[in-house]
Amino acid sequence: MSLVLVTRQGCHLCDEALGLLRSLGHEPELADVDSDDRLHDLYDWRVPVLLLDDRVVAEGRFTQELLVKTVGKGAA
Repeated sequence: MSLVLVTRQGCHLCDEALGLLRSLGHEPELADVDSDDRLHDLYDWRVPVLLLDDRVVAEGRFTQELLVKTVGKGAA
């Protein structure tokens, strides 16, 4: 399973999303939306965006319930 969190520096929603993912035992790859033109074109105003196997499964404000449904609990 490939888990990528598209973030931006200084984004409090991104920090919250990462914290929730880590609390569920996941350590996603981080991708900075501002350092990649393709990511910027796709997700600029949508961050944070969570990609599961290259498919968007969450964006904006994440909840623990949503993450449990979409990615489950990892090896905490």
